[in-house]
Amino acid sequence: MPDEPHLPTIVIVGRPNVGKSTLFNAILGKRRSLVGDEPGMTRDRIHGEGEYRGRRFELIDTGGIIPNDAELIPTEILKQARFAFEQAAHIIYLLDGRTEITGADRDLAKMLRRVGKPISVAVNKVDTPARESLAGDFYSLGFPNVFPVSAEHRQGFDDLLDHVTAGFSNAPAEEPAPDEQTIKVAIIGRPNVGKSTLLTELVGEARSIVSPVAGTTRDAVDETVRRDGVDYVFVDTAGIRRKGKTKLMAEKLSVVMARRHIRMANVVLLVMDATEGVVGLDATIAGYAHEEGRAVILCVNKWDIASEASQKAFAQQIRDELKFLEYAPIAFVSAKTGSGVKRLYHIIHDAYKTASTRIPTGELNRFVEQIPFDQDVKIYYMTQSSIRPPTFVVFTDKGRNMHFSTERYIMNQLRKRFGFQATPIVLKTKRR
Repeated sequence: MPDEPHLPTIVIVGRPNVGKSTLFNAILGKRRSLVGDEPGMTRDRIHGEGEYRGRRFELIDTGGIIPNDAELIPTEILKQARFAFEQAAHIIYLLDGRTEITGADRDLAKMLRRVGKPISVAVNKVDTPARESLAGDFYSLGFPNVFPVSAEHRQGFDDLLDHVTAGFSNAPAEEPAPDEQTIKVAIIGRPNVGKSTLLTELVGEARSIVSPVAGTTRDAVDETVRRDGVDYVFVDTAGIRRKGKTKLMAEKLSVVMARRHIRMANVVLLVMDATEGVVGLDATIAGYAHEEGRAVILCVNKWDIASEASQKAFAQQIRDELKFLEYAPIAFVSAKTGSGVKRLYHIIHDAYKTASTRIPTGELNRFVEQIPFDQDVKIYYMTQSSIRPPTFVVFTDKGRNMHFSTERYIMNQLRKRFGFQATPIVLKTKRR
């Protein structure tokens, strides 16, 4: 983990659909959790860093908890919440002020009292003065600090946050060291290919809910790991389904958020299922990463239970089906057993380093002079305009884009000369 001062942690907890994600987003001032009308949209722990009157803190939004529920997902949500409780400096127990106190509310209150952490009750959806009197009923749960709030309208926050952050330090954020490096890695793929299991194995903690139910992760779940002086920020995105297959609003929002996290990442791990081979949706998802110019690593998971097919044969199938990702390295892993997983750190670091490479203009011009070139366009010189992805401006005698075959030839020559594995290359043409 990063060697920075540990921020105090505030955990938001409550039953499904009481407005936890809305409160989480309102406190942070940005959309980090999924928000909608369907109950139970947040299943994993979602982290964010907030500040109130100079007091910095980490905020965690937990999945909706129903104590004593025998279903698999609620049980796993409760397990995830308990992880969060262990590190909590303060717990905000959120309830719906428009409904009566339920038996599940009382069961959850009883469970929270056993945690032994400071607890504030926030009574949500109290958006008019007439409703404030209703908050008094919630003292019956046995907690002395009760605050009426409206997460949607950002009302009542000052009293709540003044109390919750009262003991927090208001020390300014430390500037990162000049040589400190952070690599953002998005883990993407179809539902149930093992993305959450891979994240768990990479960070060594049960961070994301893992179950045999397809599409368990809806929000993007992130975790930071420090390794050899580098911070790796892993984002486990929701499984991306084909358009037309996403009927629930939560699933549609998940696709939007997953694509957003691809744009924000430096490196993308595309996870595929070795037992199913390469399918059409894998190519569609890979296309998202390629179009965004992200460095891509093709991660073949569940190799421990795959057929006896050789890695060489499987890799050839990938190359045949995903021709546009010929630059992407292929890693065979088993997230379940841990085989090959730790080696991903080295591959990720190399991919980031390659995508961040900048070639001096003089060296590029020598490259232009030396490559065999008998195409229908004359190249005078080229420069590199940006990195991640490496982008080159090619000055020619034409006022139009080069033919696809010419672009491909130049890209291949650039890779041969300078490397550029794992990353797409962008060529832009200008007339001299």
